[in-house]
Amino acid sequence: MTLLSTHVPSPVGPLLLVASETHLRAIWFSTPRHPLPRDIALNEGENDVIRETRSQLDEYFGGSRRTFDLPLRPVGTAFQCEVWSMLEKIPYGETWSYGDVARRLGRPQAVRAVGAANGRNPIPIVVPCHRVIGADGSLTGFGGGLPTKQFLLALEGALPAGGDLFA
Repeated sequence: MTLLSTHVPSPVGPLLLVASETHLRAIWFSTPRHPLPRDIALNEGENDVIRETRSQLDEYFGGSRRTFDLPLRPVGTAFQCEVWSMLEKIPYGETWSYGDVARRLGRPQAVRAVGAANGRNPIPIVVPCHRVIGADGSLTGFGGGLPTKQFLLALEGALPAGGDLFA
């Protein structure tokens, strides 16, 4: 499969946006936690999906956008997609624990599986995996790094600006 991609600047460092002609497929940080799938070929370029993603990310980082309205097509297992869909329901400025997500999915024992799926989210920021924290309120792993997670949560008002909640 061939997809278009382009690098865009952001307050959390350069982001690589990846899209088909009809859907946003991925956002990668400058040092992605997981490598690109081998069956995907990227061609540098832009299309309407990438331009709209860039615009909405600019609005988000500028403080004028709280939700995203983009056509998404993340690729994962049925369970991963179920988790990612639930992540989109976490309101701006709020956090849920991994246990909260598992309970809302009707699978209260699946906390570790939720954590694993959260960590494989291919569309961070837009699918707000950064809003998931430890049961004790601690910031936990994030593909963009804990300082990025802290920045995003502070931007949304879920942390005090400059707050340091690494536990």
